[in-house]
Amino acid sequence: MSAASAAAPAWWNDRDVRALILQGALLVFVVALGFFLFSNVQTNMAARGLQLGFGFLERAAGIPIGEHLIAYTPADSYARALSVGLLNTLRVAVIGCLLTTLLGVTLGVLRLSGNPLLSGLVGGYIELVRNTPVVLQLVFWLVVFQQLPGVREALNPLPGVYLSQRGLKIPSIDWNSGLQLALVGLAVALAACWLTVRRARAHQARTGEIKRVWPICAGYLVLLPWALSALAAEPVNVSMPVLMGFNFQGGSELSPEFAALTTGLVVYTAAFVAEIVRSGIQSVGKGQWEAARALGLSDGRIMRLVILPQALRVIVPPLTSQYLNLTKNSSLAIVIGYQDLFSVSNTSINQTGQAIEVIFIMMTVYLALSLLTSAGMNWYNARVALKER
Repeated sequence: MSAASAAAPAWWNDRDVRALILQGALLVFVVALGFFLFSNVQTNMAARGLQLGFGFLERAAGIPIGEHLIAYTPADSYARALSVGLLNTLRVAVIGCLLTTLLGVTLGVLRLSGNPLLSGLVGGYIELVRNTPVVLQLVFWLVVFQQLPGVREALNPLPGVYLSQRGLKIPSIDWNSGLQLALVGLAVALAACWLTVRRARAHQARTGEIKRVWPICAGYLVLLPWALSALAAEPVNVSMPVLMGFNFQGGSELSPEFAALTTGLVVYTAAFVAEIVRSGIQSVGKGQWEAARALGLSDGRIMRLVILPQALRVIVPPLTSQYLNLTKNSSLAIVIGYQDLFSVSNTSINQTGQAIEVIFIMMTVYLALSLLTSAGMNWYNARVALKER
């Protein structure tokens, strides 16, 4: 034993005690640093006539927001305005993730097509989109939507659907007691379908007999909402857009900014998802294809029933990252004028000067969205993971 070690106290030679002391010292340093920063911020804000806190959320915002899923006027509070911005962000994130999944999976499968022209076109799309800045793509799509015909010459690809410079007009369902009961019926129908599928799988595991459950589930999904809505005082009413004067009346409207943001994020993120799906499919051994073909299955059924279920264990983890990227990239909406959470927060900071509080709210919201998305995808990943026996 060295002279230095012999001179040190006995407790210092204990590794666990030494580690505990060092961690405690680090904790004290972090707390002291946080207290210093908090005091410094509070002093500087007081010098500018500002007070640290969230009381400003109750004041009238005075922020005009063109698109809102809940009732809002500029006379409402900052809390209400930030809630509207959050709902706009969630609308882009949810719709974007759904469309990205559909487009990405389709492109990933087509990327492996035996047709060299089709495979080459998909490959060219993927390389072009992945190597172009997403902000540039958002601006491009906004310009595209702004070049559409005027309201009177609006494109009418489907009955009740109109596309013009002012955005997309689609039919909508009025919120009334009939719709509320129909939604209750839909929830009950989904629960009934889940129980039916579970019982059918248990029966198949017990006897080997496969029962067709889709006609029963289809009956639940159609009859239960219809039956409950028929009991309501107000029937379910569909509002159709109608051209009156210089604009459409009725229905729901999706602005060019929302359409450009959603389209740009979907097109951009789907290129990455396509490569994820391609690599996941290629990770499944060729023997699976050969065994399925030996059973007489078509290529479409092989892909749907054999290959994709096995590829999910490779696809889901990186797919989670793309969902998170799409949600966070929605903050680029400020570039094209769509008022999401980031845009409304930026305006709130400029008007109130409460930058720290508003940034804290934004960080908390985006962190919560990321954690919820990760938790949901991790749960799904655990469900589809291969179980060793």
